[in-house]
Amino acid sequence: MGRRLEVRESDISRITFNDDGLVPAIIQDRASGEVLMLGWMDETALRRTLTSGRSWFWSRSRREYWCKGETSGNRQWVRGASYDCDGDTVLVVVDQEGEGACHTGQFSCFYRAFGDGAAEEHGAVKEHGGE
Repeated sequence: MGRRLEVRESDISRITFNDDGLVPAIIQDRASGEVLMLGWMDETALRRTLTSGRSWFWSRSRREYWCKGETSGNRQWVRGASYDCDGDTVLVVVDQEGEGACHTGQFSCFYRAFGDGAAEEHGAVKEHGGE
């Protein structure tokens, strides 16, 4: 189960949502420290994330809320959350359940490297049990 966090209005008021009412949310694995994904949250998704112990997002393409892992089983259990100095980015630390966070089957969405690091892409797949 996830950790339910206190929602303080003073914290919510410090979040700078963009013109679409969204804030980027970086999701980080608690055990490894690896960045798993970036999703978008509006105020409702942020509140749901903090109070439910699960990560919730706003889908910009489907225009609906989604809880990570509801269909895939790759759930994220919230362990902590913070926001940056400008209040324009949220960090959610989770315990990742299942295969990983990425819809491609990778543990992290950030498994592809630029330039010479691209040769390492296959290694990242193996490291997390992808292929």
